[in-house]
Formats: sequence, structure tokens, C-alpha cells
Amino acid sequence: MDQTLSYADILKKTVRAAVVNQPRLQEIKLYSVCDTESGHFLVLATGWDKQRWMDTILFHARLVGQQIFIEEDNFEESLTQLLIASGVRNEDIRHEDLRATA
Repeated sequence: MDQTLSYADILKKTVRAAVVNQPRLQEIKLYSVCDTESGHFLVLATGWDKQRWMDTILFHARLVGQQIFIEEDNFEESLTQLLIASGVRNEDIRHEDLRATA
């Protein structure tokens, strides 16, 4: 089985479902960005949060070969856990903490 392809499919499905399943309590919109060619999968949030404009990445994963690198996972219900529940092997997930190197 081509695990890279199925991991891309699982990432797309998880990211797109996260956008659909979020309650709209404020004027913030969520967008899924799935670029299988570059291996980047994101959830973006933009809009007005009370008096301030919000433009942030809620989730960012990179697919490199058969490894998924989690750059950001700011969902209350972790998308990383949903990936594992959807069939991604725990040992194929790496968590990147870019702030630790800054």
C-alpha cells in the first residue's frame, strides 16, 4: 500500500472536516488549505475577533515521505489525535517546536 498517498488523503479529510465542524461564535472564518504537491496542510482563521482583526494558522502539518510533521495544532480537540484515530501510525508523527529554536 502506498502509505504516502493514504496519509495525504487522511490529512485532507481531517483538515477539511475541522473547518466544517467548528461553531461560528464570532465573525471568524476557517479555511482549509491542502497542497499535496508541496505536502502542506493547514487550517487558517481570519476575521474580526471583537475589535481586532485575526489572521492566524490554527493547524499546520507537513507530509514528508511517510512522516507527518506537526508544526501547529491549536485546536481544543487535537487534530493530531484525529489523525491517529483515522489510521496514521503514532510513530509516523513528529511534533516540531519551532519556538524552541528561536
